[in-house]
Amino acid sequence: MRFTPLVVAASLLAAGSAIAGPCDLEIESNDAMKFNKDSLAVPASCKKVTLKLVHTGKMPKVAMGHNWVLVKTADMQAVATDGIPAGADKGYLKPGDARVLAATKLIGGGESDTISFDTTKLKAGEAYSFFCSFPGHVGLMKGTFALTK
Repeated sequence: MRFTPLVVAASLLAAGSAIAGPCDLEIESNDAMKFNKDSLAVPASCKKVTLKLVHTGKMPKVAMGHNWVLVKTADMQAVATDGIPAGADKGYLKPGDARVLAATKLIGGGESDTISFDTTKLKAGEAYSFFCSFPGHVGLMKGTFALTK
């Protein structure tokens, strides 16, 4: 078979979701309490970001659950601490906490969750962080998030 530009273009269109755009992110978590990335960035031109969290581990949510929570860096520790009493059913996040800018649900090994969030209220140059709110995980499972110009 000869690969003409038309055949290549058709193949790429058929792949569809295999090609992520600049506003689409994916991050993995595992049973060793680690994210596979310690920083994420999207162009400031992205008005909406889609993020997929994949738990590559095997342990259940009750033992090694993970989520992805976006906050201003200055709020991270307080959000993590204030969320513990909320419990696993609420993803260890205080209900209605305005400091939480985006969050996936809490997932266990072999699970994934995808969210989309509006970035129009975020500012390029401001310090944002992501973390896992499962009790005790914030110390190891955290990173930076940025809007780039």
